[in-house]
Amino acid sequence: MESIQSIKQRFEIIGNDVKLNRAIEKAIQVAPTDISVLVTGESGVGKESIPKIIHSLSHRKHAKYIAVNCGAIPEGTIDSELFGHEKGAFTGATQTRSGYFEVADGGTIFLDEVGELPLTTQVRLLRVLENGEFLKVGSSQVQKTDVRIVAATNINMFEAIKKEKFREDLYYRLSTVEIGLPALRDRQEDIHLLFRKFASDFGQKYKMPTIRLDDQAIQLLLRYRWPGNVRQLRNIAEQISVLEENRIISAATLSSYLPNATGSNLPAVVEHNKKESDFSNEREILYKVLFDMKSDLNDLKKLTLELLKDNDTSKVQEENEGLIRKIYGDVDEEDIEHEETVPTKLLHLPEPVMEASNPTLTSQPQEDRYHFAEEIEEEETLSLQDKEIELIKKSLERNKGKRKAAASELGISERTLYRKIKQYDL
Repeated sequence: MESIQSIKQRFEIIGNDVKLNRAIEKAIQVAPTDISVLVTGESGVGKESIPKIIHSLSHRKHAKYIAVNCGAIPEGTIDSELFGHEKGAFTGATQTRSGYFEVADGGTIFLDEVGELPLTTQVRLLRVLENGEFLKVGSSQVQKTDVRIVAATNINMFEAIKKEKFREDLYYRLSTVEIGLPALRDRQEDIHLLFRKFASDFGQKYKMPTIRLDDQAIQLLLRYRWPGNVRQLRNIAEQISVLEENRIISAATLSSYLPNATGSNLPAVVEHNKKESDFSNEREILYKVLFDMKSDLNDLKKLTLELLKDNDTSKVQEENEGLIRKIYGDVDEEDIEHEETVPTKLLHLPEPVMEASNPTLTSQPQEDRYHFAEEIEEEETLSLQDKEIELIKKSLERNKGKRKAAASELGISERTLYRKIKQYDL
């Protein structure tokens, strides 16, 4: 069995981190077997090195090694790429084609970003893992293959399973042995070592002196969070090597190449935007619109009914001053609390037109003539009202009782929110 150090030299792996060494050790131990391996870690940590180590130390090392980026193949063609297709299986299939599983028979297939596989393809892959069988697209003939599968992903597989984006049975088939690679921010002692190696490589590649960091720049390098991990570090070393004339790099110069360089490697507060596939945000917006329309419509029906019953504009204005202000008035919260006088122009409601020429209409009792309006007024959609109350309560709780912030979140004015709080006694 080869040593960890010899493997690092062979595959140009830089670093002495304990977690990194443990990952390489597990790869060495699992290589002689045929069990499936799942490599996990953030994007850019170097997951592609593990399957190469496993293949090179296995009895399959003289057979083919094929790396497939599952996230880069369109959903409509990925089955054909992996399993092949028969002539005429779909538009453009002018000849029979062998897939990766057929070509790599006896070797190793590395499925990078396996979490991006469509569910239909996951079913096919599960069959290959269980009994080594697969079907070409457009064929009914079962074919056998003997491949070792090493997969990698940077997503949380348990979250994907919970959201039904990845099959649980396939996950347990792939992760017979799971090898996790640490993020660069967790390998403090390796960061500067890696930078020096990349700077030396690019100095030789572009035939120019190697860049060096001063003490403050080194401290900044160690404090930065490196969201892109080793890949980001390599790219920045290359940029500085090419663009900077001064080969001694200061902290100010380095910070200009680091996006969002806060100078801290402490845990960062990250906003988790609500992303759901059930369009719940859109439904809430529609609920808000319906609530406002329902409220305004009921107010208008009530006001119109009073006007038609009494046929006295001044009396209706006096008795329903608050209701008219609620519908038409642009007044502040203080005006609502103290019930100040509404501007006269807002109280000029149109006089109802009575047809005196119709004796039947004029002689009929008014309460019977407009009985339909009373029935409409009594319409209530309790479920919508309950939903509105629930939304307002949740918004106030999230914003710690701050009405302005809650109103902004609900998409209504602060005055409207105040009115609804009074209406529902919240």
